[in-house]
Amino acid sequence: MKSRFLIGLLCGLVALPVFANEAEIQKAMQAKLGARVESVTKAGYLGLYEVYVDGQIVYVDEKMTTMIVAGQLYDLKANRNITDARMRKLTAINFSDLPLDQAIKVVRGDGKRVLATFEDPNCGYCKRLAKDLQRLDNVTIYTFLYPILSEDSLKKSRQIWCSADRVKAWNDWMVDGKQPGGRDNCDTKAVTRNQEFGRKLNITGTPTLIFADGERVPGAVPIATIEQKLAQQK
Repeated sequence: MKSRFLIGLLCGLVALPVFANEAEIQKAMQAKLGARVESVTKAGYLGLYEVYVDGQIVYVDEKMTTMIVAGQLYDLKANRNITDARMRKLTAINFSDLPLDQAIKVVRGDGKRVLATFEDPNCGYCKRLAKDLQRLDNVTIYTFLYPILSEDSLKKSRQIWCSADRVKAWNDWMVDGKQPGGRDNCDTKAVTRNQEFGRKLNITGTPTLIFADGERVPGAVPIATIEQKLAQQK
């Protein structure tokens, strides 16, 4: 999908007029690409503008004659990946905006630290994460069932959601490998809404972790990194 987007991006930039500010660049990019441009800001390097479109960052000069696609911008003096830092900010999610009533909630210890995850029950990395999360204490974890891998993922998600004890059903499967049983025809609107919400946020892989400060981290994050992030919560 990204390759098609990049081809369209390159074709769409042909013969664009000269622009000098963010609003005009945003309008032109949006018109030419047929994709929503979320933001345009000065990158602060080499006269480039950062364009956030289709879930990724590209860079253009103010005359729109040069573009950097699928590249990483580094500040060598500060030894910092600028693109990565900006992506973390641009993809951040306000924790208070999460529909927590649609998640499986588990509280350990005082529960003061918070973490949310989007997970598919057939995701191998999610199973690894589930085992690691068993080691956390003084935390509240919200697990959003997010079946995106297969129809079986959807069936398992519904069975887990319909269980009398959702936390136990989730851990039985993810940690111990015990197949979820029982019905899958209760009110499972929460699972459907999670799918819709995740698509809206452009969550394309599982697991995806969301911390209290809104940072979104995809993939099976090492438990030490999770602990470090949780320790920063006040």
